[in-house]
Amino acid sequence: MIGLYIHVPFCLSKCPYCDFYSERYSKFLAEEYKKAVIRNLAFYNESYDTVYFGGGTPILLADEIADILGQVKLAENAEVTVEANPCVSDERRLSTLIGAGVNRISFGVQSMNEGELNFLGRKHSAEQAAAAIELAHSIGFHNISADLMLGLEHQAENKIKRSVEALSALPVTHISAYLLKIEEGTPFSEMNIEIPEDERLSELYLYACDKLEGNGFFQYEISNFSKTGAECRHNLKYWRCEEYLGIGPAAHSFFNGKRFLVPRSVNSFISSEYQPTEITDENPRDFDEYAMLKLRLTEGLSFSDCEKFGVEREVILNRLRKIPNEYFIMDGNYVRLTKKGFLLSNAVIGKILGY
Repeated sequence: MIGLYIHVPFCLSKCPYCDFYSERYSKFLAEEYKKAVIRNLAFYNESYDTVYFGGGTPILLADEIADILGQVKLAENAEVTVEANPCVSDERRLSTLIGAGVNRISFGVQSMNEGELNFLGRKHSAEQAAAAIELAHSIGFHNISADLMLGLEHQAENKIKRSVEALSALPVTHISAYLLKIEEGTPFSEMNIEIPEDERLSELYLYACDKLEGNGFFQYEISNFSKTGAECRHNLKYWRCEEYLGIGPAAHSFFNGKRFLVPRSVNSFISSEYQPTEITDENPRDFDEYAMLKLRLTEGLSFSDCEKFGVEREVILNRLRKIPNEYFIMDGNYVRLTKKGFLLSNAVIGKILGY
């Protein structure tokens, strides 16, 4: 079975570091967008074992999401995720999502420190984030994820420790810990933001990894940590090169062996009877892409899979001999990156691929 990603391109306001496609929320546009999503879904006769509503701020469209899910054929025990902002995660919206079959919620917390939240332009406080997580759990969400941002201006280890320990005390089962990246065209790119140098970023990342694992969140991907059995099944599809369908402006797909991209325009998406998609790659499932994605996971890349692509084990072994041992480990039939290897993943993976 395949996964389904639905991009919800609406926010109340845009955070200064965000370069994801979004527009200002309006009830009228949300309703028209919902109709367009349902029109697009009707062109496919698929059953989905994972569904992910990303954004934007999807929880703003709780009612519309409920209507959309009414038109989605879900497999038994499907994972259905909605991203949420703590400041708009009220009881009515959360109850609507539970009633519609959503069983996983991902909160954009980013930090449990007030100064860092202000720096990031977030509209919620640490107290509001904790309250939203507790409310979601009391309503019936038992698979709850939270985002954390690392590498902020002047960030110190004690701030990371506070965030990790505060979230660990809540009913959270999954944490995504991302390094802040200043994206071109965002307000942060026009400000004199002093993010830490590479060496300092490495220290912060390794510290966060240790703190997360010390609190029971085990790393399964470069930026993702979970309690046992709470890995995000939908995102694993991306990293394992499994197929998924993307609906909505700026959504990506890997479907029927090809990659597609929907244009970044909500008005175009709404006005089209069926949103045309652009083929971005005629042959995406080559060895380089497969290996790059698998090496993002702690499970690593198997030599058996390499041989399926016609790449012999000895070729990979010869390349590994040129890479310092601190960046990877050999484990039977697998090669896996270490935490230090994850920090330099682009360079290390490039060496493994022979670049």
